[in-house]
Amino acid sequence: MEEVALNNIRQSEGLLEALNPLKQKIEKRLNLPEYRTDAKQIMLNNNLLQRLTLAAGLSLNHKRTLNEVEKVISSKSGLRIHETTFTKFDLLHLWSGLIKYRYNHLDIDWSVAVTRSRVINYEMLKGLEYLMDDDNLDDWLSISVNSGKASFGHIPLLDLNIGSYQDDIPATLNLNGRDIPNTQILVAGSTGSGKSNLLAVLMREIRSMTVDTAYPVNFLFFDYKGEFSDPANRSWFTHFEIDDSAILDPIKAPLPFSPFKDFVGKTQNEINLYATELANAIVAIDNARMSANMSNRLSEAVIAAYKTTRNKPISFDVILNEYIRLQDEKDRNKDDSIKSVLKQLIRNNLFAKEDSIDLINNSFVVKMDGYPKDGPLAKAIVYFIISKLNTIYESLPKQAVSEECVQIRHFTIIDEAHYMLDFDNKPLRDLIAVGRNKGLSIILATQNMDSYKSRYFDFYANAQYPLIMKQQSITDSIIKDLFGVSGNEFQEIKEAIAGLSLGELILKDSTAIALGMGKKFKKIKVTRFI
Repeated sequence: MEEVALNNIRQSEGLLEALNPLKQKIEKRLNLPEYRTDAKQIMLNNNLLQRLTLAAGLSLNHKRTLNEVEKVISSKSGLRIHETTFTKFDLLHLWSGLIKYRYNHLDIDWSVAVTRSRVINYEMLKGLEYLMDDDNLDDWLSISVNSGKASFGHIPLLDLNIGSYQDDIPATLNLNGRDIPNTQILVAGSTGSGKSNLLAVLMREIRSMTVDTAYPVNFLFFDYKGEFSDPANRSWFTHFEIDDSAILDPIKAPLPFSPFKDFVGKTQNEINLYATELANAIVAIDNARMSANMSNRLSEAVIAAYKTTRNKPISFDVILNEYIRLQDEKDRNKDDSIKSVLKQLIRNNLFAKEDSIDLINNSFVVKMDGYPKDGPLAKAIVYFIISKLNTIYESLPKQAVSEECVQIRHFTIIDEAHYMLDFDNKPLRDLIAVGRNKGLSIILATQNMDSYKSRYFDFYANAQYPLIMKQQSITDSIIKDLFGVSGNEFQEIKEAIAGLSLGELILKDSTAIALGMGKKFKKIKVTRFI
């Protein structure tokens, strides 16, 4: 029997919003009536809700009609129901069989994607209506079965559906196939190009495709513009499978972890190297001018700070005290550029003294719009969080690998990343270097392509997917290096970038480049999400 293909299923308009009352109703039954700090609240993901309502809908034995099914309106944004909704527990064949059974009296062409989408959404909406009526939900939740432990399946293939090519052909980015060299994504787009929407689509795809598996991919998003942490946009969180607890606002409370390394059991040489790196960072984030003596003194202050804590994580207060102690007595009451930076960091109390969250196994949005984008505090927040991530990454085992793909654990997403690329940002370079072996990756978004190639690091050379949106200015050398073109091909790509509209992008066509024929780029219309 030919199966019903359960891929590329488009959501109906407002499906996730319609599921919210059911989500709240179930969570209220599952969670404690009072919040306790030692008990994590259960939060249902969208895939589970969609699977539950589909099962409930298909359990109803009323006679289906095409007239009713065709009333379902597809989402204008083109949002899809992810395949993991159907593949979990290896139930793909069962879903297909149940759907055919319920519609066996109708002459339906199951090869038509629009028809499949309408049928799936119709069943979900009917199931939702049933579960919200009377005591039906309680009856469903009280059902118990005697079964073995269910399998969560294999490592999910992250073939992200970000939009469409011409003729509505789905445009996908394969992030973790075995033949993909790395998973770094670069986004370049001026204000109004659709960059924020693209980042939202990427986050939604990454989370929706993995949250319902044994290999969820979490993220840390630096929200420079405050769009994602704005209460008015909180409905977006449903698509990312997170809630309000994901927001970290350093203005309201210190970020709940120490940014400094723990060197208990480590060698003095490791502390010395870290002291030099940290001293350089403190200077770089504020473009502070300092003499060689000041630089050496700052490094020595970091080393001395670790002596006072017996190699446990230090603090900016301890560094400042040790720095002052190492000065000549006549200079101790005078401010210099180093002391000014340290006092600013201390005064704003950006970080806690101890770790109280897991940055890797949860997803977070860091609210950054309360600080000047190019100021020392914003740079310090990003720099030290990335440094902290690197420390966590070092202790992780290598990621799991299957015949088809490799595990991805975590994405760091930096909007307005150009502010972090104009100095020698070692933690950022280390994060990219570590990535492939530990299942960690990064998405950098800037306003202009030029930002990715500096005297410190060539990010283009290390990125699998440079995604180019509308630009204010286009540097010829960047296009030539990125696409390996000249002459007419170069001019064609330059004109294509100049002609991009809101929500459009181009990316390299690696196949065409390898074959030496055809256009060296593809144009994509990104799914409209926000």
